[in-house]
Amino acid sequence: MENQNIAVGLDIGTTKIVAMIGRYNEYNKVEILGIGKSKSLGVHRGVVNNITQTIQSVQQAVQEAEDVSGIKIQDVVVGIAGQHIRSLQHSDYITRNNSEEVIDAQDIDALCNQVHKLVMLPGEEIIHVLPQEYKVDGQSEIKEPIGMYGGRVEANFHVVVGQVASIRNIGRCVKSAGLNLDRITLEPLASANAVLSQEEKEAGVALIDIGGGTTDLAIFKDGIIRHTAVIPFGGNIITEDIKEGCSIIEKQAELLKIKFGSAWPGENKDNEIVSIPGLRGREPKEITLKNLSKIIHARVVEIIEQVYLEVKNYGHEEQKKKLIAGIVLTGGGSQLKHLKQLVEYITGMDTRIGYPNEHLAGDSDSDTTSPLYATAVGLVMNSLEHGFYNSTPEEEVISQEEQAFTDTVNEVSEEEKEARAKKQQRPKKSIFDRWADKFKDFLDNAE
Repeated sequence: MENQNIAVGLDIGTTKIVAMIGRYNEYNKVEILGIGKSKSLGVHRGVVNNITQTIQSVQQAVQEAEDVSGIKIQDVVVGIAGQHIRSLQHSDYITRNNSEEVIDAQDIDALCNQVHKLVMLPGEEIIHVLPQEYKVDGQSEIKEPIGMYGGRVEANFHVVVGQVASIRNIGRCVKSAGLNLDRITLEPLASANAVLSQEEKEAGVALIDIGGGTTDLAIFKDGIIRHTAVIPFGGNIITEDIKEGCSIIEKQAELLKIKFGSAWPGENKDNEIVSIPGLRGREPKEITLKNLSKIIHARVVEIIEQVYLEVKNYGHEEQKKKLIAGIVLTGGGSQLKHLKQLVEYITGMDTRIGYPNEHLAGDSDSDTTSPLYATAVGLVMNSLEHGFYNSTPEEEVISQEEQAFTDTVNEVSEEEKEARAKKQQRPKKSIFDRWADKFKDFLDNAE
């Protein structure tokens, strides 16, 4: 099968690693061609803590996706989360040399690149610079300044920052698994792309992605990302509590949570009991579902309250910043019974479960549209939108700062950088020239 315009998302999570291959169909919807999943063994709370095991898990997921789709994977877009991620607000401006010319994309790039030069704490690196509103010559609340006249362009930015070592470790795993790392994307942004509609982003919405090791939050208002946070708790900590509280092994605790778990203890009767086989011929254990729900409830309330604190920090209680569309829950942890009702009860906000079927082709497999795969679907979409295809086309444009960041992660040598610089110095062909060349080749081959 042709590799052209095929994108690959790699979600390196705490409980699972997912490789997903997709492309746009004729209706501009995302068609998933293959999906591979493996148990994540070397990742703890979104951070790689065992390189060898992570490489094996990545290779396993990629192999499975290749077998299903018949496509060889080369380039991937990788999601990043983890407790080392933090975000900050920053304002910056540029003064243009010639205010008689209209503002173009280069001016906006120059402004973004200036933010990339911000001095961070030792060991930190900027992952994303996301412009919010612009100001041109003092005129505020401009969403799109390109094409306007003005001498001074200002912007408020949402800057996402992470630990260089953690980011480089992910880059190392991807490279050692025989893949090229094209781009790193913050996972809550990828999930938001997959499960939120434009109307929700305009009205104001908080996306809560409950994963195995972390719970990611992304807040949108007026169609713009306003706040992101990564909370270092997820579904695994609930499993851990069940394991401790019921004195059973992790595998049994996970099964109990999935099959019988509920976030609302009031709905279980006292006489509902589940029997768990004992180890190596020991007596089976009897656990009441009410107790199980109480254990789950206590931990889930803690996670929700931490997330709600972040929502309050953003300023949800101010009239202007109100999140009218409420909360959208996604990720594996969102499948817990009665979680939606509990979130509504604690926060007083409308809540729904987010399925990544908003942008998927109609005939997509029901597995793919599960909240479990929201991040992977979002990464594929991100890759398709930015043109990071599995076989990199000539037209791909990437800012110098982003290139430098990707080079740092990929540990690119100086020789490779020089070779690339020489290649870029060659005169670029216009689209028409390239088309003419292709047409010429076609005629030559036709003979």
